[in-house]
Amino acid sequence: MKKVAVIVSVLFLMIAANSFAEQGADWRGSGGWGMGGQYTRLYDVKTVETISGEILSVDKFNPQKGMSAGIHIKVKTDKETISVHLGPVWYMEKQDVKLSPKDKIEVKGSRITFNGKPAIVAAEVKKGDEILTLRDANGVNMWSGGIKK
Repeated sequence: MKKVAVIVSVLFLMIAANSFAEQGADWRGSGGWGMGGQYTRLYDVKTVETISGEILSVDKFNPQKGMSAGIHIKVKTDKETISVHLGPVWYMEKQDVKLSPKDKIEVKGSRITFNGKPAIVAAEVKKGDEILTLRDANGVNMWSGGIKK
């Protein structure tokens, strides 16, 4: 009887450990938003610029096949209307700074070409006195815990 209890306990611990590892892997992998991902490597410190404008829309998008959803905003500046990529939905939903259409903002980020169109991968968004920091000066995103792989 003791042997059966030990086997059941070991199996239970293995299942629990596997479940915990899967949850951890999902968090660490960030749904494709991690520092080692192809999409994240689009950020280039050599193309960083600052734009100002008004938010036209706030939408979800999937940057690449297999990635979890992210948030991007359409911003109308004096020169153009451009998509600004912010970060994964799961991260953005936890931020104190909320962005809405008609908000006047300033965005600092890396200008890229995404699906054949200009876009900006945001490092920082200023809305009035509020600052939403998404990446550091090297482009390392905040949701990866500041670890560049």
